[in-house]
Amino acid sequence: MKVYFDNAATTPLDEKVLEAMIPIMRDEFGNPSSIHATGRKVRSLIENARKTVAKLMNVTPAEIFFTSGGTEADNMAICQTIESHNITHVISSKIEHHAVEHTICNLEKLGKIKASWVKLDSKGNVDLNHLEELLKNNPRSLVSLMHANNEIGTLLPIKEVGELCEKYNAIFHSDTVQTVGHYPINLKEIKVHFITCAAHKFHGPKGVGFLYINHALKITPFINGGSQERNMRGGTENVYGIVGLAKALEIAYAEMDEHIKHVSGLKQYMMEKLKTTIPGIEFNGETAPDKALYTVLNCCFPQHPNAEMLLFNLDIAGISASGGSACTSGSNQGSHVLRGIGANMDRASVRFSFSKYNKKEEIDFVVDKLKELFAVKETA
Repeated sequence: MKVYFDNAATTPLDEKVLEAMIPIMRDEFGNPSSIHATGRKVRSLIENARKTVAKLMNVTPAEIFFTSGGTEADNMAICQTIESHNITHVISSKIEHHAVEHTICNLEKLGKIKASWVKLDSKGNVDLNHLEELLKNNPRSLVSLMHANNEIGTLLPIKEVGELCEKYNAIFHSDTVQTVGHYPINLKEIKVHFITCAAHKFHGPKGVGFLYINHALKITPFINGGSQERNMRGGTENVYGIVGLAKALEIAYAEMDEHIKHVSGLKQYMMEKLKTTIPGIEFNGETAPDKALYTVLNCCFPQHPNAEMLLFNLDIAGISASGGSACTSGSNQGSHVLRGIGANMDRASVRFSFSKYNKKEEIDFVVDKLKELFAVKETA
C-alpha cells in the first residue's frame, strides 16, 4: 500500500481543477497584456478568477494580487512594507516559516530593521502579553505571525492579534498558507493588512498563490517589469495556474464542512490509535480542535534503535511523511520549529498531515508499521 500523509507540504491536484486548467493550457494561449481579442479573452479569465477569490475572502478584487506562491507573497508583504513605510522594527516568532523568518533575519543583518521575537509556550502559542509589551515599546512596528504553524499545527488567535496591532498602530501580516482553503477566512472580520496563499496546499496547482493587501495600505512593487497586476508585479501571468487556484478555492469552500469533519476524524483516530499502540508517544504543538490545524499531527516518538531512521523506514514501507517543513527536509539541522518551542531534539518527531483523499485504512496501515518498528523485543 502507498500512503501519502504529507499534505502540509503539498496536496494532490483535484481532478476538477485539472479539468478547468486543461482548456486554458491547450486553447487560450494569448498574452493577457495584449490588446487584441485573443489577449482580452485571457485577461478576462484572470479577472474572473480574481473576483472569485475576492468574493470568497470577502474583499474587493482590487485587494487580491496573484503571485508565484506563498514565499513570494510573504517576501513582498514584508520587504515592501519596510521599504514603503520606513518601518524600522519587526515583531515575529522563531517558529515562522523560513519564507518569513529568513527574510526578517536577512533584513536585520543588512541593518534595515531591528527584529524582536515574541515569547512562545511549549505548544507554540504566542504570549499575547509579551506581544502587547513589544508593541507598546515599539510603535508602528510590522508584526508577522502565521495563522497556523505548518509543522506543529498550532493556531494563532488572529482576531486578537489584529486588534492589538490596530491598538498600537502596527501593520499586521499573517502567513495563512496552511489555513486558506481549510478554514472560512472572512477578511472583513479580521484586522489584518496582508495574508498569503499557495494554491497547492488545497488541491490546486503549484507555482501560484496570492497576496491580499488591505486597500488602506499602499506598497511599492516587489518585482519590477511590466504593468501586470495593476503595476504591482511585473511578468506575464501564470494564467492556467490562476484559473486553477480560483477553482480549487471554490471547491474548498463548497466542500469545507464535509472535509473538516472527515479530516478531523482521521486526525483524532490516528491520535487515539497511536496512544494505545506506542507507549510513551507524545504530540508536539496544540492538539485541541479549536487550537490546532485539523490537517496536521506532529508525533514525538520514544527513544528506540529504529527511531533514528524512522522517516527512511516509513518511506521504504511506502509511507510519505516528513520530519517538518518540506523546505528544510534536506538539511540535517533538525526542525527550527521544534527547537523554537523547546521540544526534545533527542527524540524522533514526524509530521503526518492529511487531506480529503485519505482514509482510515491508511491510518491502520501506518500505525501497524510504526508498531512493528517500535516493537520491544522480548528477552529469553
